[in-house]
Amino acid sequence: MSIPCILQVGPLTERFNRGLAEDYEVHALWEHDAEALLAEQGERIDIVVTSSRFGCSAGLIQRLPRLRAICSFGVGYDAIDVEAARARGIPVSNTPDVLNDCVADLAFGLVLDTARQMSRADRFVREGAWPEQAFPLARKVSGKRLGIVGLGRIGQAVARRSSGFDMAVRYHNRRPVAGCPYGYEPSLLALAHWADFLVLTCVGGADTRHLIGRDVLEALGPEGILVNVARGSVVDEAALVEALRDGRLGGAGLDVFAHEPHVPAALREMPQVVLLPHIGSATQETRLAMERLLLDNLSAFLERGEMLTPV
Repeated sequence: MSIPCILQVGPLTERFNRGLAEDYEVHALWEHDAEALLAEQGERIDIVVTSSRFGCSAGLIQRLPRLRAICSFGVGYDAIDVEAARARGIPVSNTPDVLNDCVADLAFGLVLDTARQMSRADRFVREGAWPEQAFPLARKVSGKRLGIVGLGRIGQAVARRSSGFDMAVRYHNRRPVAGCPYGYEPSLLALAHWADFLVLTCVGGADTRHLIGRDVLEALGPEGILVNVARGSVVDEAALVEALRDGRLGGAGLDVFAHEPHVPAALREMPQVVLLPHIGSATQETRLAMERLLLDNLSAFLERGEMLTPV
């Protein structure tokens, strides 16, 4: 049996890149002139290996007439044209569940950091300001109200963590989650009005683009804090900058941005904002588990034509 021919759209860890190349014929798209590589090898490609960062466009899918499957690293798949793949009967897999805990840990870390201003306080000490002045008072977390937008696996993990802080929890989804112990709020605006913290753990893509706009930020208010570990596209970034600048929003903890890795200068200059370089799943343990799940999806498809975690 011939060795499957794989197009790897973007690099992952050196460990993963090396292991994949040892077992399969791999063409690394980022190491070549993309147009020349596709012209030469496009008709031979069986599998695309990609990630939520690099995706797989409809145009790329069209260039690969033998394409049989797309295996992606990450839980999000908004950068993959799933509909174009389905139209040709091409299954797509992602790596859910194995990253839930780390993303939820980070989300709650951002809740704590933005409220208690820990990153800002660290800079205060490092800059030598402590002997000269008192650090400003911050906000309490325990006993506050936590709103979650998108109560999927990660959202539920965030909600569980809040129990240690005696927080009231409500959530907004398209529909209620069966058997869920948390309060369902069908109105996103009503949830923002109620919440002290609004945490975004929903999917990205066209359906949620700018879901968090000026009206929601106004509802969250000058004492409210927004935390985004979902996708940058979910938030109207220009409206967010304006609300923070004008004091109509209390603060924000952001792990994702509209045009990563580029972050607006205005956000970088705001002391009430915590900025992270999209590291929700970036721990050694979780990234290894994600790599293994991607490879297991690939093996399962090649052996029996079925993905372990299909989208």
